[in-house]
Order: sequence, then structure tokens, then C-alpha cells
Amino acid sequence: MLQTIPTDWVWGLIGGLLIGLGGAVYLLGNGRIMGASGIIGGLVDGSGRAAWKERTVFLAGVVLLPILLTPFYREVDTHATSNVAVLIAAGLCVGIGTRLANGCTSGHGVCGISRLSLRGIVATVFYIIAGGLTVVFFRHLLGVI
Repeated sequence: MLQTIPTDWVWGLIGGLLIGLGGAVYLLGNGRIMGASGIIGGLVDGSGRAAWKERTVFLAGVVLLPILLTPFYREVDTHATSNVAVLIAAGLCVGIGTRLANGCTSGHGVCGISRLSLRGIVATVFYIIAGGLTVVFFRHLLGVI
């Protein structure tokens, strides 16, 4: 009897390809690195006023593309916690971390590594280590997630 192979990994591959494509288009179109935290941060703190239109269009695409793709995918369980306090705390930690690292995984991880940037590679290594330690601490030691 034939067994079916899980294909949930395909969605991760498609998402990664879309992020990479978005980074390439942003770099080719604007001559700047696509770092989501920098794009959002520049709108929030006012330092990106000169490029507010491109920043707004980028963010609109980030919000609207998943909505446009909804007919093509089924519901996928992300295994995220339903505890709202944990989700808020996680979001705040990510925001603080991206400011401390002067960038996020899209800027350092996707765009930085693809350009062989030492800064991007080092930042990404630390993101992965911090993520692993966070899972060990919050899931296995505290049992919160």
C-alpha cells in the first residue's frame, strides 16, 4: 500500500521563495536592502519620511498578498500558542531584538546572507541560537508554549 508523504514543507519553500523574490525586487527597484524591521521602523520613528511611499507599498504587499493567496491554500496549523499574553510578549521581544541587532531576519538572514555579508551571517547565527534557547526555556522549562 502506498503511503502519502507530508507536503507541509512545500508551504515553507513557497514562502521562502516569495521572501527571496521580494528581497530581489526591492533591491533592484530601490537599491536598498529589504529589511522589514527597518522599513516599519522608519515609518514609526519618522526617519524614513523621504521614502514613505515605497515603505507603505511594501507593507501593503506584506498584508495583502496572503489575503490574495487565500483561495490557493488550506488552513495550516502554525502550532502557535493561543495564549494572547505569550503572543504579545513574543512580538515585543522580536521588536526589541530587531532594534538591538540593527535588523531582522529578512534583512540580515535573507538579503545579508545572499550577499555574503559577514554582519548578516553573524546576526543570523545569533538569531538561530537565541530562538533555540527561547524554545528550550519557554516550552521545555516553563511549559508556556
